[in-house]
Amino acid sequence: MKKPEKEIKQAVKEHYGKAISRKGCCCGPPPEEIADRVEDYLALASGYTPDELSVLPSGVTSFGCGNPVALMSVKEGDVVLDLGSGAGLDLILASKKVGDRGRVIGLDMTPEMVEACRKNLEKTGVANAEVRQGEMEDMPVGDGEVDWIISNCVINLSPDKEKVFAEAYRVLKPGGQMMISDIVSYNLPEDVRESVSAWVGCIAGAVEETDYLKMMREAGFDDVKIVEKRTYSCADLGDHSESECGCSCREGMEDDVPVKSYADKVASVKVYARKPL
Repeated sequence: MKKPEKEIKQAVKEHYGKAISRKGCCCGPPPEEIADRVEDYLALASGYTPDELSVLPSGVTSFGCGNPVALMSVKEGDVVLDLGSGAGLDLILASKKVGDRGRVIGLDMTPEMVEACRKNLEKTGVANAEVRQGEMEDMPVGDGEVDWIISNCVINLSPDKEKVFAEAYRVLKPGGQMMISDIVSYNLPEDVRESVSAWVGCIAGAVEETDYLKMMREAGFDDVKIVEKRTYSCADLGDHSESECGCSCREGMEDDVPVKSYADKVASVKVYARKPL
């Protein structure tokens, strides 16, 4: 990517700052039966269950590509760090798993997201969670402070993923674990990688699957493996007509690229890794 890191980060921050206050689905209306709870529609599409969503206040939606909390073997008393905590969905679910003796930390660089998350934690009555504003490349978290790291379609937004994984390694306790939902690519066209709208849409910043796993191993992690994968087709991406998607989430971005140019070249993956003892 030739665009400066500052430009990418600013675009991501502005996009998600606006997204948290917008209701609606990127590619088409939700089913009539849940039209009054669009956030449920988005979260269900990302792999959350109705039971999980029933404990959430209105306004807690998913901007991710999966449900990392469902796959982590967290235990009571653990400390969990959520990279890119957004509206707080994964924070709230993780807080119930770690119990009163545990703790959950959210991290987000977008002020609007941090504010919304804090309000949602208050609405839900969660007392064992906090949100810190900061960047993944320089986490405001102590060395060896956490047992688990989760993240939901956020690391792909970073222009310096090696630094993110190095920081993740630093803040995990020996034996600490990661469960990440993210987007990886397969021979993504260069024009897509140069599109800012594709960056904020979690596409352009996706690296090749082999490179993603390699970066985690080079950061020091063991047992790095993909536990689930789903390659996105045109239909999955909401491009049934094989024309431009017209997503409201990227509305107004002049360099938007047609969905068909990256369909079948990106996949949602769940990646597990462990810091050696």
